[in-house]
Amino acid sequence: MSIETKNKINTINKINQTQQTYNYPNSEGFFGEFGGSFIPPQLSPLLDELAQEFEDAKNDEDFIIEYVSLLKDFIGRPSPLYLASNLSKEVGCKVYLKREDLNHTGAHKINNTIGQALLAKRMGKKKIIAETGAGQHGVATATAAALLGMECEIFMGEIDVKKQAVNLARMQILGAKVNIVSSGGRCLKDAVDQALSFYIQNPDVFYLLGSVVGPKPYPEMVRFFQKIIGKEARKQILEKEGKLPTHLIACVGGGSNAIGLFFDFIKDSSTKLIAVEPSGKNFKPGNHAATLTLGSTGTIHGFRCTLLQDKEGNPLPVHSIASGLDYPGVGPEHCLLKELGRLDVLTVSDKEALDAFYKLSQIEGITPALESSHAIAGLFKLENLDKDSIIILNLSGRGDKDVEFVAALNKTQ
Repeated sequence: MSIETKNKINTINKINQTQQTYNYPNSEGFFGEFGGSFIPPQLSPLLDELAQEFEDAKNDEDFIIEYVSLLKDFIGRPSPLYLASNLSKEVGCKVYLKREDLNHTGAHKINNTIGQALLAKRMGKKKIIAETGAGQHGVATATAAALLGMECEIFMGEIDVKKQAVNLARMQILGAKVNIVSSGGRCLKDAVDQALSFYIQNPDVFYLLGSVVGPKPYPEMVRFFQKIIGKEARKQILEKEGKLPTHLIACVGGGSNAIGLFFDFIKDSSTKLIAVEPSGKNFKPGNHAATLTLGSTGTIHGFRCTLLQDKEGNPLPVHSIASGLDYPGVGPEHCLLKELGRLDVLTVSDKEALDAFYKLSQIEGITPALESSHAIAGLFKLENLDKDSIIILNLSGRGDKDVEFVAALNKTQ
């Protein structure tokens, strides 16, 4: 038996085992070897309280009713599952877009911020803090805080502020204080650093983390509020096609939009899960954020994951044309799914993402966020497609926020 055949058999066995036994995280917040909680002692009681409040809330009928009501009447769910006919012709099979870009505030982030803000309210918190990269999580957090009458403070890297001036203005209009982070790489990782530091010094605030990263209970909690994406998509595709999709595809930075789409399909081995991450300018350190592709196991921001790091275990600088993807780590569940052979990973360069930004705009009349543009570009790298393939792509956000940056980029080229 060849090595290639043995590897295929091992992968199939892993996937079969996933179908039968997938039940993560465990009680300590681990997804296999990934996840957990590696935090300063002063944070332990705060996150223990948060974990217990989350467990109580998700089993509280009144809490869920209020959350579901806001999903419908405030956010505008369910988001449509749209057959992109022109894009489908280009790809050679049916491509459906899960239209998270049509949510209130323009992205998937609001699903999570409304849920966590309701939890903060339940806990009696008066102030919410958050980090943001592309600004969409910051806008969604500021929106939720305004809705529920809470104070809001956002941390955003200096580079991202320059790229996302529109979202900076939106956060301020919504009443949030925005702290511009000029330390380190001045991007998302550094905004998280500052937010965590502020949280340690101000334990009475509620830290509303934006992705499926961080220590327990954040990866599970954010997944809980984002899994509505896949739950809706499953129902919608069965109504439209009478069967499950052959492929799901989403961009991955931290990974909240991706796990939101993937989670309800993890045990369906007939559906391939595809994560698309940024190869940026090239694969030299500091010029990309291809974490799952080139990373190794390490610890960042209180959890264990696949990480872009140096020999001493320090996170490396990262880059992506899409501010929301320039993070050196990735959610622990994505790390586990890749290890199990359940998740395939593609990389897309800045140029390929920018080309996809224009392509979807010009053939479908839909301008995607630069983050989502990575997933669009990834479509054209999928192998073994045929006319019977059915793809659902998570269009995680709209491109309004990126128009000024892209226009300025064109002037310099």
